[in-house]
Amino acid sequence: MTDKELQLQKHKRIATGLFFAMALVYLLMVYTLKYIPQNWMGYVKAFAEAAMVGALADWFAVTALFKQPMGFPIPHTNLIVNSKDKIGDNLGAFVTDNFLTSENIRPYIEKVDLANMLAQWLNVSKNQQIIEKEFTTIIQSLLRDSDETKITAFLSTKAKQGIESLNFQYFAAKGILYMTEKGEHNRLIDLIIPKTQQYIEDNRANIYDKIIERQPLLALVGGKAVTNQLVMGMNSFLDEIAANPTHKLRNELTLRLEALAIEIEHSPQWKQKFQELKDQFISIETIDSYVTDFWKSTKENLTEQLINEHSTIRQYIRQNIAHIASDLKNNEAMRQKINKWIQHTIYRFALKNTKEVTALIRNTVERWDGRELSDKLELEVGKDLQFIRINGTVVGGLVGLLIFIITRLIS
Repeated sequence: MTDKELQLQKHKRIATGLFFAMALVYLLMVYTLKYIPQNWMGYVKAFAEAAMVGALADWFAVTALFKQPMGFPIPHTNLIVNSKDKIGDNLGAFVTDNFLTSENIRPYIEKVDLANMLAQWLNVSKNQQIIEKEFTTIIQSLLRDSDETKITAFLSTKAKQGIESLNFQYFAAKGILYMTEKGEHNRLIDLIIPKTQQYIEDNRANIYDKIIERQPLLALVGGKAVTNQLVMGMNSFLDEIAANPTHKLRNELTLRLEALAIEIEHSPQWKQKFQELKDQFISIETIDSYVTDFWKSTKENLTEQLINEHSTIRQYIRQNIAHIASDLKNNEAMRQKINKWIQHTIYRFALKNTKEVTALIRNTVERWDGRELSDKLELEVGKDLQFIRINGTVVGGLVGLLIFIITRLIS
């Protein structure tokens, strides 16, 4: 038996023993008054008689709360069991009407300073280590327990949707127009011209051979001179292009590129070409393979980083926890803002859910077994109720004695 059960049984025995003691005194007084009467015995008899009545009345009242006295189905007894549902309703309404009101909640909530408590707790190095460890453990658990098939399928689907939504035809056209607007094609020409001149100079003999191959007679009449004149003419033409930013060739190239951009953007043929290129190089199988490899490598790298206390990710997490703790400690405005948000949230939540609290209490009490509830309540308050029986015995005896005295005085 528990300590509460032992205490209850002890006080029950005291109250019951006091009743039997009064009964014994009463019987003794009845006997002595018959055979060896004394004046004082009537007073004792009256006290004991009234004490028994008081003890029995209070025993009945206390017992009726938790069970049927002597097992008889007397009306309005076994009150806890019979009124369990009503108790749940009344208890829920009592808590809601007397505790969960704006007048009671607001003063308490306004004293809440969770931000300061959190700031003090966070600024302890040991606690920061706990947060870091728990956070990394959670992330590792999520990575370990994640469904790789579902994740890769999701990423592949999103990648496919993203690629399908990309208009490569439009981007290519705009890229060419951007290049012409910024003069990037002229820079390309300026880079190509010196390389072309150098290539021509390095291949002067090959040029001569090609000329002689086509026109053998030139070998007899100064083919090399012709070749030199041709090379000089080509280099001179290239020098003119390099020196003149508005050269006709540059302008023609600009117009050709702009026309090409318009054609690429609006031509069905180019659209088909880009689609063929996209289907050729970015197939579904390729995307799935890339995404699967990406997820596996990312998962492995993250796991290794989270395990290693000196890794970049762990240092980043550690620094941010310390940064948040420092900000929360030194930023009074932030703490007040957090407290106001917390207070406002708690206040609205409490007032908004008062009916739910009532329903929770009512439903909880309804689910309890009536006999079990009665036994638990008796265990909690039964000890104090036994003092009612004891007090009833004493008070009843005193009242009976007082009545006896008054009766003697007026008779």
